[in-house]
Amino acid sequence: MIGAIAGDIIGSVYERRPIKTKDFPLFCPRRTFTDDTVLTVAVAEAILSGVPYVDSIRRIGRNHPHAGYGGAFFQWLFADDYRPYHSWGNGSAMRVSPVGFAFASEGEVLDQARMSAEITHNHPEGVKGAQATALAVFLARTGHGKEDIRVRLMTLFGYDLDRSLESIRPSYAFDVSCQGTVPEAIIAFLDSISWEDAVRNAISLGGDSDTLACIAGAVAEAYYGSVPAEIIAKVEEILTPDLWLITKRFREKYR
Repeated sequence: MIGAIAGDIIGSVYERRPIKTKDFPLFCPRRTFTDDTVLTVAVAEAILSGVPYVDSIRRIGRNHPHAGYGGAFFQWLFADDYRPYHSWGNGSAMRVSPVGFAFASEGEVLDQARMSAEITHNHPEGVKGAQATALAVFLARTGHGKEDIRVRLMTLFGYDLDRSLESIRPSYAFDVSCQGTVPEAIIAFLDSISWEDAVRNAISLGGDSDTLACIAGAVAEAYYGSVPAEIIAKVEEILTPDLWLITKRFREKYR
């Protein structure tokens, strides 16, 4: 999942200042981790410890209250009543990648992705986005080729993955929905030649850059098998000790 975290950090600079080019420095001075990272780590901790997703996400999320959460999620995070709020936002997809790395069968991955989403994002599109992202990670890490991944996701979820980055980029804009983020992030991976290229593809679309790069970075890590050592070192430098410790434990157990 470190590929997801690195994608979030790299994309954080461009979330409010979108760009339409792949030519940019990977780590700008203003780069930071966002809610994508905090909640990805929280899902990983739930898997490692066996606690419910809702408990881990609320505990770790509250420990990092300034990570840039959306308004509805922030209210849920600190509310006494934490029922789901029928969201179709891309928050369910941005945090789910540990599920794709940790579980051993497609059925488990789909079930766990649904469970991780439904604590907040119980809208069908919110669940679908999480399941598609987790399944893409699972298929990538278990040796499936890009065309197989493309066809499986199109068949199961109805996403149009036959588009190219060049056709998407000119008119694509900031979009916080699963249905407007997950397919584009998957295409950024499918059109890539390396982990770094997938992240650059995702950010170059000019949308919700940290989340696009988080999703694309997770699938690319699973497919290409590693994230460059210098990227991992940067992630360790930027994360707080508590988030890095969980990331390190998860990576050691599931890589």
